[in-house]
Formats: sequence, C-alpha cells, structure tokens
Amino acid sequence: GVGRGVVGAVVVGVLGAVLTGCGVGSGDGEPGAVSSVRGGGAARSVVTPGVAGSVAPGSAAVSTPESGVASVPGSAGLSTAASPVVSVPVGSVSVAAPVTTAVEEPVTTVKEVVEVRVIRFKTKMVTDSSLANGVKRVRTVGVDGARRLTYRVTYVDGVQTSKKLVRQEVAKEPRSQVNVVGTKVEEPESSSGCDPNYSGCVPIASDVDCAGGSGNGPEYVQGPIRVIGSDVYRLDADHDGIACE
Repeated sequence: GVGRGVVGAVVVGVLGAVLTGCGVGSGDGEPGAVSSVRGGGAARSVVTPGVAGSVAPGSAAVSTPESGVASVPGSAGLSTAASPVVSVPVGSVSVAAPVTTAVEEPVTTVKEVVEVRVIRFKTKMVTDSSLANGVKRVRTVGVDGARRLTYRVTYVDGVQTSKKLVRQEVAKEPRSQVNVVGTKVEEPESSSGCDPNYSGCVPIASDVDCAGGSGNGPEYVQGPIRVIGSDVYRLDADHDGIACE
C-alpha cells in the first residue's frame, strides 16, 4: 500500500510540472519543454506547443499544423486544453495528396451544309387534228429542275445535335414535257371511183340517172346495173334488183 502511494505522488508531481510548462498550471516548467511520465513501467512524453521535444523510447509525437501539439499513445489526457491533439500510432503517419480531376469542355462546331434536290418535270397532253386518231408523239421533252437548300448544322464532339433550314432557292427551273395525241379521222375513199352499192361502175356523184331516161344527171350510167347494196340513186324503178333495164 505504501509503495502505490509513493508512485501516485510522483505521477501527480510530474503532471503538475507538465501542465505548468504548457501554461495551464503553476510551476517551473517552461513552454516547449518535453516531460517524461512513467506509469505502469512504460515511458511516455508530452510535447508542449511551439517547440520540438524528445520522445522516450517506444513513443512517437507528431505536431499538428495549427498548434504543433501531439500526444503519445498511452498518454491520453496529457494535452493542453487550448490546442487540438492528434494521436498517431508509431510508424503509421501518412499524408494524402490532393486529387485533381480534369473536366474537358465539349467541343461545339456549327457548319452550313448545302443539299440539292431534284424537281421533277410535269407532263401535259394536247391534241393535234393533223395526226391520225390515237397516234401519240412527244412534242417537247421534259427536263428535271433542281432546288438548293442550305442548313445550319450543329455538332457536339462530332455528333450532330441539330439541323435547321436557313434558306432555299431554285437553282434550275424544270421544263414540262408536252405529249401530243392525234384526233384526225380519215374517211374511206373508193379506189375505183365507183359506188360500191352497184356491181357495175356507177360513178360517185351528187346524182346519177340512167342514160336515155328522163333524169337530168349530172351523171349518167348505161344499164343494166345490178343493185348489190342500197339503191342510193333510185335507178331500180321496179325494185327487181336490176337498174337501168
């Protein structure tokens, strides 16, 4: 019991000296001094603000940037109240370097793009009475035109993001194609000049009479004539099929 009392008195005395050196308690300790404390058989050290001190074997001390104060493992509670304390195990001190991440700005490009589109020609049909009915011909050949369109195109990092039409114009006018269809109807003509309603040659005229009769022409025909069609000139008076008997 007596031995423990002596050790306790020694510890209290040392603590008072340390606190006095830090400016907290009274005593002869000076700021920046290093004091050693022995407790439980192990030596510990406390470094006061502003001055580097020695560290007893088996202990480590690290000063913080703000106050220069550190505590030693196993010496909890032996620090100044006015300064922050950092406890660091022996051999484990490391400083992390700041990491800077570069952020690339997107590259935006604006271009004007010209496109040419075809204007198809139109076709119209007209009639021509000088051509035979149903005959078709091309009077004017059609030609396609062209239209020029200008766009403003935006690219972001090479990828198209927008396309806007800013102007358009006709670069070449188309020409319409004209097709012709004939409407002329040709009347049949007799190759011999004889009326096909009679087997003999009865001329085609405004009127034909039998020669030697009472008719006044202007054309006359010598019978007999066989009627094989319609008696258009009324040459068969008795309707027996034989005219100008």
